[in-house]
Amino acid sequence: MSESRNASEISEVETIRVGVDLVSAARRNIGFLRVVAESQWLHDKATVVEAIRRYDELWMPLISDLTVLGSTNTPMVLPPFDVEWVWFCHTLNPVSYQQYCESRFSKLIGKAAIFDEENEEYALLRCKTIWTHKYPSEPFENETDLDMPIPVVTNQELLVEVTKHRFLYSMFPEAYRSEIVYLIAARQRYKGFLYMVQSFCDECSRLVPASDILLMWLTHQSYPTVYAEDLKEMEGDMGKVMTVWESVKEKEVKETKILWEREFDQPYEKAGGEVVLDSDKVKLVKPPFYWDVSDTDVNTRYKSMLPRFLLEVCVFVRLSSRMKPTQHNVTSEFLRLGMSRCHRELKLDKSMSNFRYDSWRKAWHLYCEFGTKGIILELRHHGGKCFKGSSLQETVTFSWNDFLRASSLTLEREVAQQVRIVASITPPVQAPYLLKCVPDRVTDDSGSMISDVILRMNRYRPQEGRWLSRTVLDHAGRECFVIRIRVGEGFWRRGGENPSAVKWEDRIIEIREGSWSYVAGSIGKAPEKVVGTATPKEPAEQWKAAWKFSTGDELMIGWESSTSLSGLIFCLGNGMSPESSVKLLNGRKMQYRVKNTNSESKDEENRNKEEEEEGKEEDEDEEGFVTLVRFTEENPTGKATALLNWKLLVVELLPEEDAVLVLLLCISILRSVSEMKKEDLGSLLLRRRLKEAKLGARDWGSVILHPYYSSSSSITSPYVQPWYWNAKAVMTSDKADYITRQPALSYSLVEGGDKLYKRGFIT
Repeated sequence: MSESRNASEISEVETIRVGVDLVSAARRNIGFLRVVAESQWLHDKATVVEAIRRYDELWMPLISDLTVLGSTNTPMVLPPFDVEWVWFCHTLNPVSYQQYCESRFSKLIGKAAIFDEENEEYALLRCKTIWTHKYPSEPFENETDLDMPIPVVTNQELLVEVTKHRFLYSMFPEAYRSEIVYLIAARQRYKGFLYMVQSFCDECSRLVPASDILLMWLTHQSYPTVYAEDLKEMEGDMGKVMTVWESVKEKEVKETKILWEREFDQPYEKAGGEVVLDSDKVKLVKPPFYWDVSDTDVNTRYKSMLPRFLLEVCVFVRLSSRMKPTQHNVTSEFLRLGMSRCHRELKLDKSMSNFRYDSWRKAWHLYCEFGTKGIILELRHHGGKCFKGSSLQETVTFSWNDFLRASSLTLEREVAQQVRIVASITPPVQAPYLLKCVPDRVTDDSGSMISDVILRMNRYRPQEGRWLSRTVLDHAGRECFVIRIRVGEGFWRRGGENPSAVKWEDRIIEIREGSWSYVAGSIGKAPEKVVGTATPKEPAEQWKAAWKFSTGDELMIGWESSTSLSGLIFCLGNGMSPESSVKLLNGRKMQYRVKNTNSESKDEENRNKEEEEEGKEEDEDEEGFVTLVRFTEENPTGKATALLNWKLLVVELLPEEDAVLVLLLCISILRSVSEMKKEDLGSLLLRRRLKEAKLGARDWGSVILHPYYSSSSSITSPYVQPWYWNAKAVMTSDKADYITRQPALSYSLVEGGDKLYKRGFIT
């Protein structure tokens, strides 16, 4: 396997020298932009206007006095946060910034390269000391009174710049953007892009930077003296490069791609380096799942939970020039993409007729769990031994570990001297946890399954107590927790002695951390450690049910409509942490809202008709879903940290959300709603582990197709889409199949009959 030729292979003589550590600088800028995006106070107009005044009248004169004309050393000081934001925005317009500095201070003012927290703290404290001495009547921090009238704008041009960049972080929100290996690859491509601008800009009207190159360009610009020195010989050429918020046309993207492919003989776009199009025909489709940065993982306390990592994959294909003279018939051959592990059923086919000799074409764009190990590409020929089948010509494999060892995160292979394949990935980053509860055997008070095996081990001492049990599996089918719901007390003896239902207030729910300890086949004992409990309590007058959790939270459930589950209302409060605000919203909300990716291409009349039909089905589609939203100072409008489906007992949660709390919510809501409806809504009466898909055949969430690819192909499988797009199809197919084939599930009387469990959950 060989690494494809990339921009780093240009000789040092040809490359543009960059006088700042772009990798460290970009990493700091991403963190800075994230804080800016989370600081709602910073974007109030009165605050912005005051920040501009402070920048224009206080900071720039101060830093000018500290800057020695002609010196390459910039003062080690950092301004207040609001001023730094205005300064950052101003530097992203290098021409305007240079004119401003030259006209006011007769010199270009630069920024210190400060990349670690200790130096940042020192630079900020030093600035505060100088500021206080120079401006004793001006506070160091922005203390704008939002109740006062908005002051007069002193610099309208700056206001436009700052307002324009308010949502700049939304261009680079993915967690992998801060990974060192990604930034090193981006720096290589940026240098190649600069070389291309310098060498061939006359051949193109405008050049469009891909997102990774754009990140490096903005970072370079944010150090104005370095940027001016590095690019002094191509100052006029950079005017042909599209800026961050300019509208991009397909023609300009095509010209950029042609130049890049001609010079570097590789695709211009890559995983994590897409081109953002904004036209009537093409619209950027975001990843189909939430891929935000999580600073903390509160679930590391649970040793049974292993983190889940995702990466983005792009595969480009080009026919080999050696095939052209032979006029090889490509219509009978096709490429098939599959996974090395976790989703062996996956078969994505592309006919060779889709590809060209003179340019690279994107064949696949998908997101994979790191556990899939890699992708397998097969060159196949229609026909073979079976008339309808195909014969294998050659196979190539791309391993994730091989990608990570390549400095560009890109690899190239040639197949049968006919096809060139270039694949690229983004570094794997932590993704949301996926957990599902599956039925299991009834257990006794000690946690042992009700079984003759356990009875013999206990020397035929009767097993006391009856608990309904559910095993919690993660995305890879590993056992993480055991959930138990107390149903009965007493024991079973021949002669008529049977377990009896416990009192309503004793029907507690407990969660134990770990996996079953199996003693014989599927018979085992639950883990010892209890990590969460839920106890029913008498609800207040306006509520139908109430639960007290061991986490300190209290759940109240109401029902506004007796006919539809969409009428359910919830209230979750915590007496221990009154400052935390959380809401439970019915349905798939915020980032979990399901949108039709094809809707843009349909005319208005068809859309209106479909909207009417979809409105009727919407309630049914949203049934069982609840979105957990937390409100904080950083997120005053709320952030969805978990999505749960209490009917299917499935949850997705961000690392910052507690898995045990979400599982308690899920099972408590199912228990309560089943009692209210007097119906077994979530198959609570099932008391056996059901047959599931073979591990590795199509592991849940292991592969997700990019929406643009899935909408433009014939792939309709719900297993390559986010689970909540079609939760019933993904989660209940095996259960339905099992129940259909075995309609009369028989349970031992020792466990307690159906009457005991119906009384516990339904009547």
